Amino acid sequence: MLQCNVHKDQRPSSPDDGSGSSKLRGMPTLLSATPPRVLCLSGWDPSGGAGLQADIETVAVLGGHALGLVSTLTVQDTRNVKRVQAVESALLIDQLRCLLADCPPQALKFGLLGGAQQIAAVAAILEPLHLPAVCDPVLRAGGGHDFASADLMPALRQKIFPWMTLLTPNAAEARRLVPEAATLAECAQQLLGDGCDNVLITGGDEPGSDVVNTWYRAGMAAVEFRWPRLPETFHGAGCTLAAAIACRLAAGDEIGVALTSAQRWTQATLSQAFAVGRGRRIPRRRVAAAT
Repeated sequence: MLQCNVHKDQRPSSPDDGSGSSKLRGMPTLLSATPPRVLCLSGWDPSGGAGLQADIETVAVLGGHALGLVSTLTVQDTRNVKRVQAVESALLIDQLRCLLADCPPQALKFGLLGGAQQIAAVAAILEPLHLPAVCDPVLRAGGGHDFASADLMPALRQKIFPWMTLLTPNAAEARRLVPEAATLAECAQQLLGDGCDNVLITGGDEPGSDVVNTWYRAGMAAVEFRWPRLPETFHGAGCTLAAAIACRLAAGDEIGVALTSAQRWTQATLSQAFAVGRGRRIPRRRVAAAT
């Protein structure tokens, strides 16, 4: 087991005052005439903490351009989700084809998806593009709402996971996706067996003084990334991390570089997280990355 330790004093130099003047260590912006485009397919969170808004903010701050498709509409706040409505597959596919004809992306990012029918329709169009693709398999809200219908997990494992560059489940999601596995390492190996290239199991909700995220690849030693555990709980951390990785892949980064820089940047956004309601804190994504 390899380890990548992060110094516990690694923090942004100062809070952001909303002007975008603060500088974060770790992730360069992608300054170019034509920013890399990331197609983001995620649920809509009206609180602005998670889902598609998290994707758009992350990609924009890091110098890319997000092409956003709403997979599901939700009734939720920073505490929990109360209702979910999947977008009609035909409408979603019409918008997807329209975008692809005009704005071809360099990478894909998947968040909450709206059931087996939607998953099959999206996969039929996007898999043949052979683009770098990151899936954050959202199965349960931080407040406890269960997104996983009976057909969702089998559809993900059969139609989405086999062609993913990276899966980013948290530990609870990994265990749920592979309930027969005795350990997280076994979960990862079975998910790799579905066909994906890489699995990053995140440990934000696991016990311990550090958050341990573990990167698995077939035939390679696992790599641990250790981050200082922060005292708060967060809404949208997983979305932010997956979108940041997808943005780095769109810019041409090798997977190991993308994982390291995106985690470092996400940790910085969490250390400056803020409250917009009575629930979990939201990562402060609208800050200037170091150039």
